[in-house]
Amino acid sequence: MFRIAVASGKGGTGKTFVAVNIFQSLIKSGLDAVLVDCDAEAPNAAAFFTKKLTGTIAVTQLVPVIDESKCVYCAKCHEYCNYNSIFILPPVKIIKVIVDLCHGCGACSVACNYGAISEKPDSLGTVSLFSEKDRVSIIESRMDIGVMSAVPVIKAAIKQIDPGTGIAILDSPPGTSCPFIETVATADFVILVTEPTPFGLSDLRQSVETLRSIDKPSGVIINRAGLGNNAVRDYVDRQEIPLLMEIPFSKKTAEIYSEGKILAGTDPAFAGSLVSMVQNIIKDHGNSSYKR
Repeated sequence: MFRIAVASGKGGTGKTFVAVNIFQSLIKSGLDAVLVDCDAEAPNAAAFFTKKLTGTIAVTQLVPVIDESKCVYCAKCHEYCNYNSIFILPPVKIIKVIVDLCHGCGACSVACNYGAISEKPDSLGTVSLFSEKDRVSIIESRMDIGVMSAVPVIKAAIKQIDPGTGIAILDSPPGTSCPFIETVATADFVILVTEPTPFGLSDLRQSVETLRSIDKPSGVIINRAGLGNNAVRDYVDRQEIPLLMEIPFSKKTAEIYSEGKILAGTDPAFAGSLVSMVQNIIKDHGNSSYKR
């Protein structure tokens, strides 16, 4: 299996547009592929398809429950917690768990010598499986409202990928924070989607620097090409980053996308260019050193 993450330093550059078009093009050309929507805060890739929802997996983590009748307020659990999720005032015998800060590591349970701490599952989100012809083809991560981190939900979604799948397309969250890292760390190659604007260039720089810090190969697609200036192209050339494709700005393309349709479904040439791009990426980077 070869995994390609489609990412961007900022929202609105066309990351999901590229991801769903690549997936559609691969499927229509007869290649075995799965699409994983890792943008757990605002997943929308599945909305472009009519696949059947065949399964939902709850994503939870264990959080501590403190039995105050057994607690001696020694504060050892507080000392063991690296995330400051246990608030304690021993002189007045007050102890509370701040669930939003808890990472479910279980250190507090290990620290307690008085059996005062048990654990209960806390909901983080869901992973939805969409299938066609009895095979999962789209995996969607969706975090619960109010949850602090999307990382556990993204991790759970990626785990659902069938190891026998030929190509996995990961629609990454925007930005360069932890959810982005969790997504691209599992990829063999990262496609960075940008736009020819000052904001697009600024965020592209951050993405490139982040990927280089984890030694992850990448290439760039310039979406809405023809707008702005050549600053993004010049940067890509200077940094010797492969320019995979330029997608011209088009009112027709915007109209098709706004209607929830996929351009590759109506433009065979565009679909063919995406398939060729993916095949070239796999040819050049097929021997990934990433250990799953």
